[in-house]
Amino acid sequence: MDAQQLKDDIIEYSKTIGIDKIGFTTADIFTELKERLRTQQELGYQSGFEKGTVEERTEPTRLLPQAQSIVAIAIAYPSRMKNAPKGTKEERRGIFCRASWGTDYHVVLRDRLNKLAAYMEEKVPGAVTKSMVDTGELSDRAVAERAGIGFSGKNCAIITPEFGSYVYLGEMITNIYFPPDSPVEDSCGDCRKCLDACPTGALVQGGQLNAQRCLSFLTQTKDFMAEEFRVELGNRLYGCDTCQQVCPRNKQIDFHIHEEFEPVNEAAKPKLKPMLTVSNREFKDKFGHMSGSWRGKKPIQRNALIALAHFKDKTAVPSIIQIMNEDPRPVMRGTAAWSLGKIGTPEAYAAIEAAMTKEKDDNVLFEMEKGLAFKTSAAIH
Repeated sequence: MDAQQLKDDIIEYSKTIGIDKIGFTTADIFTELKERLRTQQELGYQSGFEKGTVEERTEPTRLLPQAQSIVAIAIAYPSRMKNAPKGTKEERRGIFCRASWGTDYHVVLRDRLNKLAAYMEEKVPGAVTKSMVDTGELSDRAVAERAGIGFSGKNCAIITPEFGSYVYLGEMITNIYFPPDSPVEDSCGDCRKCLDACPTGALVQGGQLNAQRCLSFLTQTKDFMAEEFRVELGNRLYGCDTCQQVCPRNKQIDFHIHEEFEPVNEAAKPKLKPMLTVSNREFKDKFGHMSGSWRGKKPIQRNALIALAHFKDKTAVPSIIQIMNEDPRPVMRGTAAWSLGKIGTPEAYAAIEAAMTKEKDDNVLFEMEKGLAFKTSAAIH
């Protein structure tokens, strides 16, 4: 079959299985990306979640020796929640980022890519494919950019003409040759709204992110969060959307095309206090369908403690005291102590002082001292 005809057939088929955008590119080395990744490594800007060596991430033939093309796909997700639950003074709520609102996108995109691969193998006997979504070696964004899905914005997101940056990305390497698509022209221009709005200055410059400072990454870590980031966290439980929300290309963008990505509101914007005592089973039942659950409950619970401190939620003090006194995890006990100090009631300070006499962990004791420092600071001011 003619390569262009096959490509047209695949484009048509992709629309019938819930793929919103599809693009094609060569399996050539991603030369510019290779340099960028090396720079990121040297500067210590990587998150540590990346898979594979720089070579594996930039040379498709290392992953599929007979590779000739890469097929990139994009699927849109909503940016607004219908009938979003409102928090109250008695029941504060946290928020998961938009990319984690519905069914885990890894599952959905793999399903679409598997269907696409089956169709291609039916059309071309001997077709070989290798698919990946987010957790593979290739950079989803670099592939999408070269395949004409969208341009890479200053916020390091792929921005599509139709759906803004509210899209999930996936790709498939194949031994089939397809005529490649042309990249989309970069349209950021002089705009720097995302750079100026980033809460922690993680966007070092247009297109360069220090993942170690990015709230999206930091919400997924399991250790103590550095204090400079706690004060910026707000009520985020997982991820951060600030650089997408301020982007002019995302203005009025809100697509509800796929049922799987509609948020379960009570999971996407949950009450904070119940998060503190949720069991593993309850966590899995309520949040297990979301991509934001992949690190387990510990980071989410730690972030909930910081969010309650952000709100200075006095109604949460008894629950937080219980965590400081009884939780077997040092990160939770220490963050609870810091949170109590930030909320700053006499009961909270007294509880920290009492807990310090029994605490053995140096890191937790350090957090308790930080919690009590709020009392001194409040007295001075």
